[in-house]
Amino acid sequence: MHGEQRVKKRYATMASEGYHKNKAAERAKAMGYSEEEIGSVPQEAVMGVGCGNPTALADLKEGETVLDLGCGGGLDAFLAARRVGKTGRAIGVDMTPEMIAKAQANAAKGDYPNVEFRLGQIERLPVADGTVDAIISNCVINHAGDKLAVFREAFRVLKPGGRVLVSDLVTEGEIPDDVIREQEDAWAMWFAAKPLDRQAYLDAIRRAGFRELQIVAERVPDYPGMDARLAGKLASIQVRACKPAL
Repeated sequence: MHGEQRVKKRYATMASEGYHKNKAAERAKAMGYSEEEIGSVPQEAVMGVGCGNPTALADLKEGETVLDLGCGGGLDAFLAARRVGKTGRAIGVDMTPEMIAKAQANAAKGDYPNVEFRLGQIERLPVADGTVDAIISNCVINHAGDKLAVFREAFRVLKPGGRVLVSDLVTEGEIPDDVIREQEDAWAMWFAAKPLDRQAYLDAIRRAGFRELQIVAERVPDYPGMDARLAGKLASIQVRACKPAL
């Protein structure tokens, strides 16, 4: 099965059946979400996936428009909506119809009038040019087959002076193909499109036109079912970069 189809199928299953359902809040805390944040959103939005808390470091301001790439059940979009307030707006994009439906149901439960969810691919965003102040993403861009296309799209939809804050997985050296093939269940999903080497990932951001790039946080990932042979081969990083102002 093609990498994108594999990810899409897995996310569709997660939307209907949940993912690490009994430990979702625990895993969210381990990724950097506070108890207050977890308790402030519909609990179905807390799915225990991702590799960071991008909204915590995105420095969102009242009245801004925020775009969440790969929004899943809506957790980060809901947290972003609270930070930008009633005069702001949060838009979530996801390629899986089932996940968009889940996010919309969660929004209805939580009463979020300033949140919108759109079906689409992050390589071809359903968002107009220069309309977004900030972009966040939580461990989703590594699934994309063409990371450079994702960052070029992010650059396109941002206003001049806008910024991205993404949490993502990158590799540290070569990971043998046999290790990737042997991964099972949800963990295998992270390798469907083969994450980029750290330097290649950062270079893709720069090639898309971003400046002032910095890694603002970093940790060693620890996921259920993670093969011991991956120790030292992966890093979870949070990267911030800006689109130059006019």
